Amino acid sequence: MVASWLRDGRSGTLPRMDDSRQIALEARNLVKDYPGLRAVDGVSFKVPEGICFGLLGPNGAGKTTTVEIIEGVIGATSGEVYYYGEIAGSKFRQEAGIQFQNTALQDYLTVRETIQMFRSLYDRQANIDDIIEQCSLGDLLDRDNRKLSGGQRQRLLLAVALVNRPRLIFLDEPTTGLDPQARRNFWELVQSIRADGATIVLTTHYMDEAQVLCDDIAIMDEGKILTHGSPEKLLHARYGDQLINLSHGEIRRPNLEDLFLDLTGHSLRA
Repeated sequence: MVASWLRDGRSGTLPRMDDSRQIALEARNLVKDYPGLRAVDGVSFKVPEGICFGLLGPNGAGKTTTVEIIEGVIGATSGEVYYYGEIAGSKFRQEAGIQFQNTALQDYLTVRETIQMFRSLYDRQANIDDIIEQCSLGDLLDRDNRKLSGGQRQRLLLAVALVNRPRLIFLDEPTTGLDPQARRNFWELVQSIRADGATIVLTTHYMDEAQVLCDDIAIMDEGKILTHGSPEKLLHARYGDQLINLSHGEIRRPNLEDLFLDLTGHSLRA
């Protein structure tokens, strides 16, 4: 199903992975300084339209600060953000959907009332029934926000990010704290939104999550991008057809966590 909030002139088919795609989002040399700390240090990347782009790294790497600069939540010390070739402004704010890492939901409101409240804040408005179906919230519409499980809450927050029919969706650490089954359920929701043609920017410190969801990734640590490309190309460039022989006798192919360890010299810290 192609959700109606993405039917305004864009195909529901997956985009070709080639250089002809439009650049939906570009960060140019972003810097953010705090007293005694450079949290973001010259970050640049481009996100083609219709892909899932992953910004990876451990907590404290600068991922969330970078994304908050792009979203306009905080100002950059220097650098620019472009949306479809123009400095990000009012069009970007109307067409971007955001699922923040931490969002406080209003107590005593139901799931349905929460979706309706956030939808009313935008000129661009999605069809509520489509969002409810997309995020599998049909059985929860009359439930108080306080009585949602972690996975249910994340599905509601994703629905809130979709209320303005976004062309570009930011998901900041969306599965942190979820149990393994809830994480996989959320991955399926993200994949369905990606298949409907939206461009997704995902920040995560779960390398397995990025390997499942992302077409293109940038790995950050200490405020800088260490490497950038598709997961498959990065792993092949680093390891070729190499296999890893583990101490207890199993043999496997290298993954993104191995790449991170090789690039930084330390294991991934959550």
